[in-house]
Amino acid sequence: MKKSDLPTKICPVCQRPFAWRKKWRDCWDEVRYCSERCRRNRNKTADEVLR
Repeated sequence: MKKSDLPTKICPVCQRPFAWRKKWRDCWDEVRYCSERCRRNRNKTADEVLR
């Protein structure tokens, strides 16, 4: 399967799209952030994160 065929979501912190990963196979519906860094910075605005 090509990466372009995988489902994607938009990260609410950095506003970037991210694709399904095999480690998220069982919990894709609960995944909200593209990375641990975005999950830790979830309470900050996007402007603060991009600085």
